[in-house]
Amino acid sequence: MREGCGFCHKGNPKGETREAAHAGMIKRPSDNIGLCKKCHEEIAVNYDKSIHYTTIGQREGVKARFTKEELKIFDEKVFEQSCRSCHASCGDCHVKSPPVSGISLGLIEGHKFIRKKEGKTCAFCHGGRVYPEYTGEYGDTTDVHYQKGMMCLDCHNKTELHGDGRKYMTKQEVKQRPKCTDCHATIESKTLGVRVAHDEHRDKVSCYGCHADGRYRNCYSCHMETGSKSEPGFILGKNPRKPQQITTLRIIPAVRDTFAKAGISQGHFDDLPNYWNTPAHKIKKRTDRTRSCDSCHTQRANFLREEDLLKNGSRANRALIHAPKPITR
Repeated sequence: MREGCGFCHKGNPKGETREAAHAGMIKRPSDNIGLCKKCHEEIAVNYDKSIHYTTIGQREGVKARFTKEELKIFDEKVFEQSCRSCHASCGDCHVKSPPVSGISLGLIEGHKFIRKKEGKTCAFCHGGRVYPEYTGEYGDTTDVHYQKGMMCLDCHNKTELHGDGRKYMTKQEVKQRPKCTDCHATIESKTLGVRVAHDEHRDKVSCYGCHADGRYRNCYSCHMETGSKSEPGFILGKNPRKPQQITTLRIIPAVRDTFAKAGISQGHFDDLPNYWNTPAHKIKKRTDRTRSCDSCHTQRANFLREEDLLKNGSRANRALIHAPKPITR
């Protein structure tokens, strides 16, 4: 099926001047997901419920800090007016790079519809943290999968991005998210130490806890009137979503006065930590922790400590501190 510009952008096809032809033109037609649905019904129906489109995960991730009254204010003054502006329409991934803070890279390939081009789509929304960390543009190492030529969609498939028709409130609810064990189901090695290490640490340490290598972005003052500040770092500690597991942690951009301008003091601020488990896209086969047990069990390198905690941070942060036990030899 061939369709002209007017099918999506409307306007006046009979107009003989630019102004007349553009009268009533819709600049971002895919903001109306019903338009895409005319040709791509199944995808559009699923995407309408996806986290990429609803951005509901942002609300769910922070709402436990609010009282009931504060949540109402957040929904009206913050979520709908700010957070929701980050949702991606179909065109943001397939035609024109999405605007981030009012800035866009423009059309991806002229005015063509493209199937995928991670460097101009995924990278622009996730370019503050994940993408530059993965490619080595931020921090001091490059992910081994990127070195092998793998890109975002080699792990994150189209069903995950478009949604499967079910409405999820957080990405943690999505069972088909990619896992390291999808490709590395078993550890087969002729080296006894390698087999023992994986058997001993299984379910106790995440794959990232041992195989993430290099510093990643940690935000210290984001969403504050004074401007944002980030620093590279590498943090290990208890997984707040799975306390029995040690993993990589990232400081999230939420401080006590983050929403003060909206009249929200976060009455339950201390119910959530400032550090959250992060799938650090800095994977290497060999790291300091895989080369030597002493890195964790003697030096306790990179583990979150009391003296490292954010000043005036959440009291829940202390529960993530872990000191590995020495190995008896």
